[in-house]
Amino acid sequence: MIEYRIDRRSGVATYLQIVQQTKQALRLGLLEPGDRLPTAREVVEATAINPNTVLKAYRELEREGLAEGRRGLGTFVRGTLGGAADSPLRAELRAELTTWVERARAGGLERDDLSALFDSVLAELADRFTEPTGTGATTGAATSSTTSTTTKGEHS
Repeated sequence: MIEYRIDRRSGVATYLQIVQQTKQALRLGLLEPGDRLPTAREVVEATAINPNTVLKAYRELEREGLAEGRRGLGTFVRGTLGGAADSPLRAELRAELTTWVERARAGGLERDDLSALFDSVLAELADRFTEPTGTGATTGAATSSTTSTTTKGEHS
């Protein structure tokens, strides 16, 4: 089951952190259709946030077609995001990224430094590879979340 981590200093609304972490878990294959999300009570106990915040996040996930509430049973994953989470390419890229992060940390870069560096490269490449719109303009922006998504038994 997913465990949400709330970063009160991130400047990102708490409900959006829950939405973003759920989407990240979907992209990584940590959540699949049919999986139950934690109850609002479980999230409140783990994060000390208002239950209405959790419900707002779950409503947003429902609105996006990624989750569905079942009265008396909870909220369940309905949709997926991203490509095949268990593809060989994804596993290879993850291993390469892990090596890169380990080298950067050994070189003295902190988490925020890594995030800023990664985001700047991602933004640069997104601008380079974004298809032009009908007006000939390109769009592309990278956004980052300093929140983490883990499942029980994993540590970030």
